[in-house]
Amino acid sequence: MDFSKYLRRKKGFEFNLIPLLDIVFILFFFVMLGVLYMSNAGMKVDLPKAITSDAFNDNNIVIISSENILYLGNKVVTLKDLKDLLMTPQNKARPVLIKADRRASFGRIVDVWDLGRRMGVGRINVISDQEQ
Repeated sequence: MDFSKYLRRKKGFEFNLIPLLDIVFILFFFVMLGVLYMSNAGMKVDLPKAITSDAFNDNNIVIISSENILYLGNKVVTLKDLKDLLMTPQNKARPVLIKADRRASFGRIVDVWDLGRRMGVGRINVISDQEQ
């Protein structure tokens, strides 16, 4: 019995790598283009206006949304999480900036302010937009 004709490979299938690379480069292009046009990934906060506001650099910024939710960076935190963060020695030396929405409750702002004072933070400031 001759099975050699059944064991031969068919030459009809070829794996072409160039179209696959074209697709990968197009996807990479669209991802990079999307990254360029992404808006700020932070929390949208409507800041109150003040005549005496100053520019600030990136420090410990606690964001309080209009729903009184606390954010540190882009992470939702609780007062306990914030307390644990402020207990570290390098964070005690850095100022804490409170960026609160104008509709946030004053009590929540005072809670964060009081927590910073209890943890020994030297400077606690409130961020506002400068009035034109």
